[in-house]
Amino acid sequence: MPRVKRGTVRRAKRKKLLSRAKGYYQTKSKLYRAAKEAVDIAGKYAYVGRKNKKRDFRRLWIVRINAAARENGLTYAQLMRGLKAAGVTIDRKMLADLAATQSAAFAKVVAQAKAALPAQANA
Repeated sequence: MPRVKRGTVRRAKRKKLLSRAKGYYQTKSKLYRAAKEAVDIAGKYAYVGRKNKKRDFRRLWIVRINAAARENGLTYAQLMRGLKAAGVTIDRKMLADLAATQSAAFAKVVAQAKAALPAQANA
């Protein structure tokens, strides 16, 4: 097998990895092996975190929508059912933003949902 020295390639690879580990605790930012393990684990957490972020924001939006809907006399479930029946296609992110910043506009949306609900659900 031919001899491979790879001086610059190895140095560049290690330098890149150590730069990704900048700011890590003690040897995890200085020694190659510790840094490599720390960066790998950080990458796993970052991947999972990107998935969890979507979940967390959806939960936050639902809490905000529910609070605003209850102020207008509906529960979250009734509001969503009414919006679907009314054919209003507005996502939870926009609903939560309306609820937080423009309560009058949100009240109009709730009124549409109330009107579209069957009679027994309004009582």
